[in-house]
Amino acid sequence: MASQKGLSRIAQIRLMSSHEEVYEPCDDSFALVDALLADRTNLLEHRPKLCMEIGCGSGYVITSLALILGEEGCGSNYIATDINPHAVSVTRETLTAHGVDAELIITDIALGLEKRLAGLVDVMVVNPPYVPTPEDEVGAEGITASWAGGENGRSVIDRILPVADHLLSEKGWLYMVTLTANNPSEMCLQMRKKGYASKIVIQRSTEEESLHIIKFWRDFDSQVDDTTDQSVSGFVGFLLTQVPPFSYLRGSSSNNKC
Repeated sequence: MASQKGLSRIAQIRLMSSHEEVYEPCDDSFALVDALLADRTNLLEHRPKLCMEIGCGSGYVITSLALILGEEGCGSNYIATDINPHAVSVTRETLTAHGVDAELIITDIALGLEKRLAGLVDVMVVNPPYVPTPEDEVGAEGITASWAGGENGRSVIDRILPVADHLLSEKGWLYMVTLTANNPSEMCLQMRKKGYASKIVIQRSTEEESLHIIKFWRDFDSQVDDTTDQSVSGFVGFLLTQVPPFSYLRGSSSNNKC
């Protein structure tokens, strides 16, 4: 669960709404919020005007982000999307229970928002469907869509990354949950080619897998060439083996993120 430090600044489980077809806060959700808490000082100094969550689920993450930033009166605005209408309803109830406001939209990733939000999002948080599954499970109705990631768990992630690049502002930051099976080093290299630097904020491990919360930001000083590709790939691979692991519990089901 999210760290005890700063617990008052994040969403409270007892105030969370729920629905049988909506993904409940779990270890990956807690890890993402822990990453935001770990980066809290930078977030407050960043003073984002617009924050966005793609795939809001229960609303745990966007609510926590709003509470973290709200303590210092950052004056941020919030928007969250989900393809599952039940998730949008649950998120609305969760936000209300915590006294937080956000614009909620039922859509696939950010479909229909590309023009309106282009270059405006200062902080984006994403806990994508990252579990490797058969491709025919991707985008299924109900709760399955919250975890079914297709081949290597990358089908939805690879759709989100270019959308993030389009929506993020010049000072935009992206926090994303990834699994070792998703090949996060290749993801970092892919984003590097678009001009982004990256770092692992949090890693959680079990005997079977490792979960990483990666932060991406625009690096205007970068020069990308073949040498850079090799060095970035090697450096990220090194990071994935060096970040101190923290244990987290994961259920036995292979068809769920928990």
